[in-house]
Amino acid sequence: FIGHGVPATNTITVFGEGEVVAIPDIATFTVSVTEQAPVVSDAQELTTRKVDAALAFIREQGVEEKDIKTVGYNINPHYEYQQIVCITYPCPPGKSEIIGYEVTQTIEVKVRDIANAGKLIGGLGELNVTNVSGLTFDIDEKDALLREAREEAISKAKVQAKELAKDLGVRLVRIVSYSDAGGPIYYPKTMA
Repeated sequence: FIGHGVPATNTITVFGEGEVVAIPDIATFTVSVTEQAPVVSDAQELTTRKVDAALAFIREQGVEEKDIKTVGYNINPHYEYQQIVCITYPCPPGKSEIIGYEVTQTIEVKVRDIANAGKLIGGLGELNVTNVSGLTFDIDEKDALLREAREEAISKAKVQAKELAKDLGVRLVRIVSYSDAGGPIYYPKTMA
């Protein structure tokens, strides 16, 4: 709004775009261990043993404690379904019986030395973990980069607004609205 409560009817709308290029400096992946046993405590013990071995290996590779976190821990009953054989209709329903329990623990690992990610994943595979997945690359300090791109976009928009105002023979008073079109756009290295 311009003036004393009067809606801004004479406005110039401009767009600015800012670009900052950065190389990913962290990698993240998850490790899962799943074990089954007739008793929950036995399944937990088997899972814990493998998880402890995986964690020891991860720490040996220089991953700090702050970059390791448990993101899932599940206990599920394991059923066996028994069908009843019958010769008359209707057949009675089959029965399900709990024959054990499955325990799954999932850990997320952040690797700050990206060159070490392959060695970590390969080593965990040799420890017979159930699953290693979701290897993604990212930038640790994204906020500073986004701020830098935003400042560049605003600066370009201001220059454009001043040029338009000069061409139109009007005077700029103030910014009456602002919107951020969204977050960052990532391009693969080959497109950069």
